[in-house]
Amino acid sequence: MHEPPFPSRFDEADESPPQVHPTAVVGPGCRLGQGVKIGPYCMVSEEAEIGAGSVLANGVTILGRVRLGRRNMLHTGCVIGGEPQDISYRGTPTEVVIGDANVIREGVTINRGSEKEDGQTVIGSHNFLMAGCHVAHDCCIGDHVTIANATLLGGHVRVESHASLSGGVAVHHFARIGSWAFVAGISRVLQDVPPFMLAEGMPARPRCANLVALRRGGFAMPEIDAIVEAHRLLYRAKAGLAATREILETHQQLLPQVEQLLAFIATQQEGRHGRALERRRAA
Repeated sequence: MHEPPFPSRFDEADESPPQVHPTAVVGPGCRLGQGVKIGPYCMVSEEAEIGAGSVLANGVTILGRVRLGRRNMLHTGCVIGGEPQDISYRGTPTEVVIGDANVIREGVTINRGSEKEDGQTVIGSHNFLMAGCHVAHDCCIGDHVTIANATLLGGHVRVESHASLSGGVAVHHFARIGSWAFVAGISRVLQDVPPFMLAEGMPARPRCANLVALRRGGFAMPEIDAIVEAHRLLYRAKAGLAATREILETHQQLLPQVEQLLAFIATQQEGRHGRALERRRAA
């Protein structure tokens, strides 16, 4: 099954006191767990919480209310917790919540939430965000997600667990990337990308099943075959949801993964512009 990209040298428990470089500026109210290492010229807000074993390389900036879990690795020049880039933001004390064992590479920016949802930007565990990525306000990223260099997530984007985005991808605000989906490089994502699909293009469209990830993820061949057939019926034969469900059920291929795919597409179709999260704005 999927292995986290977290460096093995940080897997061992570190019971030592936090280590803060003399040039780092750490707010007096900041909470640092055991084994935390804060490198040269970092700046950490007094409202931040850094979990045990996490490492901040040189020049990392933590602003406002940021809750960082255990054993995260933040590389040079990251800026976590900056104000949302939203003209309606009025200074509400929103936050960023990050799980465990994430690798956040050079120059990544993660903005805190806005007042428009629950005030949180949330990133799960075992994720790999490569250099120059931007995660906008109110985004929610699951677990075991890989986001390659210079990819930009607009506000309120959802990326489900085990999804992967290649380099230079731009994701429209309120779009969803389904679990085990892959978005190819330099794609423009204007609509939701269904789970288990490989999408690419400008705008991005589901081109085929994400076979590489499914095989690496340990999916059984009957599951993969059912997903491939669902893609054929939906996107090549244009059979529609009801007919696709009936055909797959007849061939005993209406497996849980296919049900997940069909449910995702059904909610997508209820949304505006192919984005399920904009349903509330459709009236």
